[in-house]
Amino acid sequence: MKPALVPSDRTLQAESPIVTRPGRISIGALWPAFILFLALALLPLVSEAFRVPLYGKYLSFAFVAIGVVLIWGYCGILSLGQGIFFGIGAYALAMFLKLEASAPELPDFMVWSSVEQLPLWWEPFHSLTVALAAILVFPALVSFPLSYLIFRKRLSGVYFAILTLALALTLTVMIIGSQGETGGANGITDFSTLKGIDVASDAARARWYYVQLALLAAAAACVAFLVHARFGKVLIAIRDREDRVRFSGYDTALYKAFAFAAASVLASIGGAMFVLFTGLITPQLVGAVASVEMVIFAAFGGRMSILGAIVASFLIGWLKSTLSETFPELWLFFLGGLFLLVTAVMPQGLAGVAAVIRSRLARREA
Repeated sequence: MKPALVPSDRTLQAESPIVTRPGRISIGALWPAFILFLALALLPLVSEAFRVPLYGKYLSFAFVAIGVVLIWGYCGILSLGQGIFFGIGAYALAMFLKLEASAPELPDFMVWSSVEQLPLWWEPFHSLTVALAAILVFPALVSFPLSYLIFRKRLSGVYFAILTLALALTLTVMIIGSQGETGGANGITDFSTLKGIDVASDAARARWYYVQLALLAAAAACVAFLVHARFGKVLIAIRDREDRVRFSGYDTALYKAFAFAAASVLASIGGAMFVLFTGLITPQLVGAVASVEMVIFAAFGGRMSILGAIVASFLIGWLKSTLSETFPELWLFFLGGLFLLVTAVMPQGLAGVAAVIRSRLARREA
């Protein structure tokens, strides 16, 4: 019998219909992505200006959801602590913006907390280069070695999920307890310029929206390239039968740690974009509840669907805003009921529904 080191081409095509051969993507299957990003690009042109920052806020969570698709859908790593890396990117950019807005004085929350000198670890964030490095490099430097050591110990499944959840809770408590250095429960707010460029006006946020859309398209393309290459086939094999992959000579811990590091960088980018559109970051977005919500985005869209994760992030964000405006006292019950309905009726998420519709249309045409 031939050992199944990685899934067969037929298996890969069944799980991801846009694959024609390993590492190749059908041109025709790119149409849904083109239509989705075109619709998102046209959205600000047909909406009121004050809603554009809301759209940007919704899409900032799409970065995290794409990362969850990579690690959970393809690799079987359930992380309930992606809010940690979302917070790293958000706080890194917020610190730079706050220092620029308050210079040469101390940030206002430090003054209120009777802090007389800027903490030493804040000093590097006078530089935008350092802030960008903290967003793009620091999450990988933290997540890769830590996760590699954990995966080398063969800790996975629910135990890894609990560990990441505990880390998110711990970080939240630390931020709240450091009022004078992090802003505490109120977080970091009140900034409006980036290197002298206005980021708070409607026109500026419309420009940032298109910058974010380009970054999101690039992130989706990079993850699609990874999962449709041989790397993605190995991830699927690790998810399904990690013991056989390990016995075949693959360093499964290295593959899993790389995927987890990539997802953490995506979450950090999403956190930075969130700050640009909302003008604030609070520890609630780092904690357990926010981290679980980020997993729900991927589950709602489809565990193995990159486009589904983007659509679900936008749709859930829009529903939260709309329902909270229409039913201010009951909107959480509506949202909870929706999640239960999707779990019971659409276990494969929006991508599963789309696949069923495509298959029925194909049978009808045949």
